[in-house]
Amino acid sequence: MKKRILLGLSITIMIGLIIAFIFIIDKEKDVILQDGTTQEDQADTEPEDAVEAESPEETSVPKEIRDRVKDVVIDAIQFFKKDTDIVAIGDSLTQGVGDETENGGYVGIIEERLDNQEVKVTIDNFGKRGNRTDQLLQRLQEEDEVIDSIKGADMVLITIGANDVMKILKDNFMNLTMEPFNEEKEPYGDRLEQILKRIKALQPNAKIYLLGLFNPFEKYFSDIKALDQIMTQWNTESKQVVSQFEQATFIPMQDIYQGRSQNLLAEDNFHPNTRGYQLIANRVLSYLKSDLEDSANN
Repeated sequence: MKKRILLGLSITIMIGLIIAFIFIIDKEKDVILQDGTTQEDQADTEPEDAVEAESPEETSVPKEIRDRVKDVVIDAIQFFKKDTDIVAIGDSLTQGVGDETENGGYVGIIEERLDNQEVKVTIDNFGKRGNRTDQLLQRLQEEDEVIDSIKGADMVLITIGANDVMKILKDNFMNLTMEPFNEEKEPYGDRLEQILKRIKALQPNAKIYLLGLFNPFEKYFSDIKALDQIMTQWNTESKQVVSQFEQATFIPMQDIYQGRSQNLLAEDNFHPNTRGYQLIANRVLSYLKSDLEDSANN
């Protein structure tokens, strides 16, 4: 937010200086006219009554200079617009829980890599550990800081849904079947749709990216196929919701750690560690690339 304020002030100062430049030129008596003469030369060669009859256009800044200044203003505005505003919202994956470097998880890695590539971005991170879809929707309606940030966003990154699944696991731990997951899948989709509608209402032009769910227990409980089935079904629900929004993209994550021998989880064996977040960042950046290039060229 501070970076956007500074950019706004910079634009205002630059335009102010250009306007002052125009004013000084306008007051300068010895302005070079389009035919190469000066106002003083013209005054020496033209009759007195002709000078009195001059229209305001003839004594104002020449069109050539006005056009040049106009181009400078447009270039200045376009330069500042190249800064892409990204808002990251959601749960602990957005917050970066488990990242031993405390660099903000995949969001921090993305910001660092883009900075190293001299891509101008501003990223606001509103990840909150434990957030479910109902809680995120409430934040989008009540938290002014989140609302204001999204209103100025070019892109919105979302991780949500894992805690919805975990709540069902905890509530039915002693009698775990597929039934409660199947029952809650559609309400989850409804809440997700409301989240995307709310973001669209706040900023209709923002590109929205929803990161899919992955099975954090896959390495230690690979024999429990039901968990993979649940993630597949809920990801399918997510994709169907996202497909309703032209500016939204689903980024698959279910396969992100499959077939990898190295440890990619933090000490809690649930959240990614730094290596795990690096893989997520790689996947997300592959989807952001074209939109970042488009934003930089507009």
